[in-house]
Amino acid sequence: MNRTYAVIMAGGVGSRFWPSSRAASPKQLLDLTGSGLTMIAATVDRLRSEVPPERVIVVTGRVTVDAVAKALPDVPRENILAEPMGRNTAPCIGWAALHVRRRDPEGVLAVMPSDHLVADVPGFMSSVRAAVGAARGGALVTFGIEPDRPETGFGYIEMGAETSAGVREVVRFVEKPDLETARGYLEAGTFAWNSGMFFFTAKRILDEIERQMPDLSAGLARIDGAIGTDRQAAVLDEAFPGLPSESIDYGIMEGASGILCVPSSFGWSDLGSWAAAFDLSAKDDDGNAVDADVISIGSGDCLVRAEGDKIIALVGVEDLVVVDTGDALLVCRRDSSQDVKKVVDTLKKLGRDDLL
Repeated sequence: MNRTYAVIMAGGVGSRFWPSSRAASPKQLLDLTGSGLTMIAATVDRLRSEVPPERVIVVTGRVTVDAVAKALPDVPRENILAEPMGRNTAPCIGWAALHVRRRDPEGVLAVMPSDHLVADVPGFMSSVRAAVGAARGGALVTFGIEPDRPETGFGYIEMGAETSAGVREVVRFVEKPDLETARGYLEAGTFAWNSGMFFFTAKRILDEIERQMPDLSAGLARIDGAIGTDRQAAVLDEAFPGLPSESIDYGIMEGASGILCVPSSFGWSDLGSWAAAFDLSAKDDDGNAVDADVISIGSGDCLVRAEGDKIIALVGVEDLVVVDTGDALLVCRRDSSQDVKKVVDTLKKLGRDDLL
């Protein structure tokens, strides 16, 4: 593990968490479950026993660089890479791999989203060690989350034979299924949820990018040639917007051979909606998850988040999400919280950038 580098992808906004999540204060910079830590700080903290802050690389947008640095005071500022614009996960990971390769070509990247939750940290780290061991041998490795329900919101991984203790071959990646197909996957016992976490050496992933995504490889080569020179910022601004906007899943993983999977069960959640935040938050005697001054009369199973000292009263309501940020108020049913993204889409059409 002393040659392992954590690459934290922190470029998203998390529009399903509007109005709390905005461009300048995205999901990963929020404490959505009342844990006392922002999501990105919790991500770095759970790795701390094996990956110290000096081997943490964060890729984020320019508008959030200062906020990320504030949230992660132990991570060296030069380890926070600011994308001129979002170009999806393949360019993000490729750019980080350039920096790892300069330190150690055989260094292992442990690539993680910045906004996922893990309940069982020791179990998580056990899976990380298994994945790093497999990646050190030259494999592309991913976590497969053992499913506990027929989930239609995640992609799946079909797993094959075990290659070593706790590591299995990947047969194929499959798209988000319909409910009937998801039930079949659950019954088969050979499918896992795609976690979006990946492990590989810097050399292997850059070689794979060169083989499968030559346009991306050429753009990264331009950027790499300028790193550490007085042309670095200018070349990054010129080259980065032209990189193909593609995910690592589609661009690399689905076309690669010899991919391995570590099937895992460590209390993982991608925390994809306010409903998920409610499920993972502490509740009062009425089943409400609140972090505000709330008066609850005949109400239960509600999530309430509010800024400032405003009193919020719930009277005779159940299963609601109420989020007050001062300049915006969200009220929706918990089972409709996935549709909050549509509010953001509408605000974009209306030109209300002040609320984005």
